[in-house]
This record gives sequence, structure tokens and C-alpha cells, in this order.
Amino acid sequence: MKQNTLVGAFAALCLLAAAYYVFDRMQDKKAFLEAEEEVVAPGEFSFAKLKQKAQALAAMPYKKPLELLGGKFKSLDYDEYRDIRFNSEHGPWAESRLKYDLQLFHVGGMFTAPVAIYEIVDNKTTPLAYHQEFFDYGKNKFSDEDFKMIKNGGYAGFRLHYPLNSLSYYDEVVAFLGASYFRALGQGHKYGLSARGLAIDTALMKGEEFPSFTEFYIEKPKRNAREIRIYAMLDSESVTGAYRFLLKPGQGTVMDVDAVLYFRKSVEKLGVAPLTSMYLFGENTKNRFDDYRPEVHDSDGLLVHNGAGEWLWRPLDNAKFLRVSSFEDNNVKGFGLMQRDRSLEHYLDFEANYHERPSVWVEPKGDWGKGSVELVEIPSEQEIHDNVVAYWVPKQKIETGKPYRFSYTLNWIDNYDADDVDAHVYASYTGVGGVMGVLGNKGRKFAIEFTGNKLRRYFGNGELEVDASASEGKIERAHLEYSTVTKGVVAYVDFEPNGKTSELRIALKREGKIISEVWTYQYMPQ
Repeated sequence: MKQNTLVGAFAALCLLAAAYYVFDRMQDKKAFLEAEEEVVAPGEFSFAKLKQKAQALAAMPYKKPLELLGGKFKSLDYDEYRDIRFNSEHGPWAESRLKYDLQLFHVGGMFTAPVAIYEIVDNKTTPLAYHQEFFDYGKNKFSDEDFKMIKNGGYAGFRLHYPLNSLSYYDEVVAFLGASYFRALGQGHKYGLSARGLAIDTALMKGEEFPSFTEFYIEKPKRNAREIRIYAMLDSESVTGAYRFLLKPGQGTVMDVDAVLYFRKSVEKLGVAPLTSMYLFGENTKNRFDDYRPEVHDSDGLLVHNGAGEWLWRPLDNAKFLRVSSFEDNNVKGFGLMQRDRSLEHYLDFEANYHERPSVWVEPKGDWGKGSVELVEIPSEQEIHDNVVAYWVPKQKIETGKPYRFSYTLNWIDNYDADDVDAHVYASYTGVGGVMGVLGNKGRKFAIEFTGNKLRRYFGNGELEVDASASEGKIERAHLEYSTVTKGVVAYVDFEPNGKTSELRIALKREGKIISEVWTYQYMPQ
């Protein structure tokens, strides 16, 4: 009887602890989403006031941001602009002994529209005035007249440094520069893909609209703070927006994003949480580049976790024509552009280090409703151009006069593997169909390599089968082989096209149920 009483008491304590944990997490989320409702004194900064400012701005006609009118700063070429370096010893936080160092990008070259940057201390904002001593201008020679041209705004953006990989060195961890673009890093990463505040009318015939962050408010952290808050004002012909970022650097750097949008006019296509990357060629691309390197890309695939619980993997490609893929969904659970291939020998590039580029996983907060994850792949001949974009497109029609709120988390990580499937797509290959080495073969052969700890046992027991389908054309043959290299399995699928664009799906089944990510591919006739 005493033992049962103790067991019951222990169970009650466990339930109480679990309830407290859930309540605590709910309070944390509520605190982030509702922090702007805090009461602040007149003249003090708050997210609520930034939203009010964005709403008021949306009610007025759009004014294009002022740009440099002339002078040498405006005409700087790429190398000349890069020769302007921030002098961290004289920076605004140089003597504060914080875990963060704030550094500024100079206006000029490609970045001719100055942005306003404010520092927040004790809820009070102070504009960061331009100081020449903040910068080392390298070999550039500027006159007094050149500096007069930028006296009303000399900053194009900013970056934050943090002891990410070593306590003795402050690595660059995030940078905001150009339109609404920003990039971040986790441990061991080199800069690769970028995120954006918003995408409007991407891949439409009428042309894309690029909103810009025009104002930044950076909350100066406490001395030992590991997190930092950044606020921004977004503006364009169609929309204004108030943004809040909570940055948490680490092995995987996390950014909580809260965006409230006000529209001057309706837009045809809204892209939420857009990611922008580069894919020139890889293992599944029929190499039309005279290049010694086997692969060149910042990301190699799009991963989607849809509202039905299915995991979709779409390998990226660089086709001859613009390719737009849309994955319709209801309340998407997550999506992201991944750089899964981490083997240096697969790139043979010891300068670009593509194997160290981060992946980014977007995790929505709350219900985003009906819509679609859209992937845009633009033909490209050079690796200096970002030619891949992914974002969420809400199905609801955008109306003026009402706010739209999107909250989500950006995870800057090595990779994101689903934990509720037994197999993940490791690599995708393609070539002429039929028996290899035989002339006159037709169609296409796809070889999809899956990895997973249980696959060796499943394959050995004869429990695995290939599930392959095509929306157009015909699947001729499909079979599995064991990979002695990765200890996974390779699905070989022969596809006979019929001259139309076809959506292909390949997955692994066990006991009649899909146990893997679903490999998807848009075949386009050449």
C-alpha cells in the first residue's frame, strides 16, 4: 500500500513537472510574441511603436529611398569597395567588453542607398552618426567633397561579431546588407545562402519587386548576454513592415523572426520567409561546364515537411529554362534549402569551401493556413549569381488596410534530418535509361541513394520496395541495390518521357508504408 502511494506521488510530481514545463514554454513563446505590448514611457522604443510607424507609412505614398547623388563613393567598383574595411578598434562597441561587436558597412559601390541605424540602450534610441575613423579606406583616396556627399548617411548595413568558434576570436555571425538580404552562420560555417525579409512577385513576367530594410534598431546587449535583438523597418512600393529578430548564436545559430506587414496595394504573389541560394552544377546535373570541380553549389536540395506529415526532398538543378515548382499545403510544418553534401572531395574547391556552407530550415510559428512552398530555379552560367529562391506563398488574397503577421524561426545549421522516417535522400544521379553501356538506349535513369541506420537490416530481410510514379510518361523499371559505401540502398528507376513536363516521385516502402523522405523531381523535356 505504501509502495502504491509512493508511485502515485511520484507520478503526480512528474505530471506537475511536465505541466510546468509546457506552461513555461508557452510563457516563453508568449513573451516573444507579445513583448511589444510592454508599457513604455513616452519617447522610449518598443516594437508596438515600430508597428504603428509602419502602419502610418503604409497610408502614405511610397517614396523611393534617397541614394548617393554622385562622388567617388557612388562609382566604386567591386575591388575598391572591398578595400574599405571597418576599423573594429574604433567601433561603437569597441570599449564595452560585450560578447558582441557591432561593425558597419560603408555606403558606396553596389550599395548606394544609405540606411538609418539606431542603437537602443534602456529603451532609448540614439542614431549612429557617421564617423570617418570607423573605417580604413585602403588604397582609395577620397576628397572632402566626397565625404560631404555622404554626410547625411554613410552606412549601407551592419554586421555582428561573436565568439562563435573560439572564446579568443570574434567571428562574424550575422550581416544585413542590401535590400532586405541578411545572412548568418553557425559553428564551422562559411557564408553561403541568404535570407530576405520578403519576396514580392518573384518569377512573374511583370518583374520582381524588392523591398528594402530602411531603418535598423539594434538593442545593445548586457555584458554577458548571449542573445541580441534587432528591429527593422521594411518599405517598398507595395508594403511596409515592422520586423523583430532575436539572434541566438551557437552550433546551429537560431533567429526568431516576427514580421508585421501593412500593404499599400495588393500583390499578386507574396513570398514569406524567402531563402536565396546558388546552384551551378552537381552530381545530378549533366555537366555543361568546363570545370575541374565535380560540384559547385551553396545548397543541393529543398526539404519540405508538409502539413500531412510527409517529408519531401527536391534536388536542385540548373536547367536550360526557368523552372518553378509549387508544393501545395495546409499549415506547412517547415521547409528549407539544405547543403547535405559535406565531403570536401566532392567539391575540390579549397578556396570557396562549399562543403562548409550552412543549410537553413524555416520553422513556422502558429498556423500559416493554406498556401504553397514555391521553388524557383533560374538558369545560370556563373557561380557569382544566386539563382535559387524558396519561400511560402499564402493562398489568401492580400488586402490593404489590415495587418498580416508571420512569425517563424530560421535555423542556420549543417543539415535537417527528419526524425520520424527511417531513410533520407543522400544523393541523386541521372543518365540515359536502360542497360548501361548499350548504344541506342532511350529515356532517363534515376539513381537515388537513401541512407538510414535500419536500411541494411530491412534490405537483408527483403522488406524494402521502391514506390515510383510519374504524372506524365511511364515508369519502366524500378529496383533496389545495397550500397556498400554508405550502408544504405540505391533505387534505380527507368523513366520513359512522353514529351511533357512530368512530376516524378520515388520513395522506399516497408510493409506497404512509406518509410523514407519522398524524392521529387520535375522532369522537363529538352
